[in-house]
Amino acid sequence: MQALWMVLAAFLFATMAVGVKMAGADFNAFELVFYRGVISVVFMAMVLRSRGVSIATKYPFMHAWRSMIGVFSMVCWFYAIAHLPLATAMTLNYMSGVWMAAFVIGGAVLYGKPGNQGMLMATVLVSFAGVILLLQPSLAENQLFAGLIGLLSGLGAAMALLQVASLGRIGEPEGRVVFYFSIGTLLVGLAGSLWTGFTPWSSVRWQALAWLLPIGVLATLGQWTMTRAYSRGSTLLVANLAYLGIVFSGGYGLLLFGEQITAVGWAGIAMILVSGVTATVLRTRALPNAPADEH
Repeated sequence: MQALWMVLAAFLFATMAVGVKMAGADFNAFELVFYRGVISVVFMAMVLRSRGVSIATKYPFMHAWRSMIGVFSMVCWFYAIAHLPLATAMTLNYMSGVWMAAFVIGGAVLYGKPGNQGMLMATVLVSFAGVILLLQPSLAENQLFAGLIGLLSGLGAAMALLQVASLGRIGEPEGRVVFYFSIGTLLVGLAGSLWTGFTPWSSVRWQALAWLLPIGVLATLGQWTMTRAYSRGSTLLVANLAYLGIVFSGGYGLLLFGEQITAVGWAGIAMILVSGVTATVLRTRALPNAPADEH
């Protein structure tokens, strides 16, 4: 079931990216982050209240760290998008799966519990290779600093998601985790928008305005399902399935924006899909003997 949550999260984030692409011509990145944060905070506050879940937490510092590193990753990613080819920025950000695999395997070896995770690690690396084939990133000499920032976005995302898994293991509700992250997103988006300036709505196309609500809702649902996946599932399996977001994005680009996928790109998609299925099968077979620290 956790695998399905991550597949759904990947689809929701890819659909959100369509909205960001549509609205990005009228709003700057910080404005989109701010509006997304506002909608997410309101949405999650309503959900938590309807479920009778208090926003009070016993782990404020864990939430603060998750929000801080998650927003840091987001800002780094937006910087990379602004200064690098989009394919390169996305590839560097999606290195989060590789970073997480390295952290999980390294931690297991350090504590003498390597378990049976070598094959799962391999599937993550195969998926990342598929991403490279699909996106075919490039980096010029004058883009090295932006490349480093993009690399940090992937590292920050990995650290944030591992914190999500930790919060899930101690029993923190997924909705509360998303709520506090949304507050961090709102605050950073507001600060950035005050610095760059808000775009008057009177000068914005109605299509861009119409996408603000779907972007916020899709982002919230994506965060919620992703948090549930990382909180309840195998970290390496979920990290692998996250690469399906690239596949969904490629499909949207093909259907909605007339973007072409080369033969090498299709080979990359096939690698991602096969790797995801393999990881799911491996995890299902190993589940009865899975080490506790992998959940």
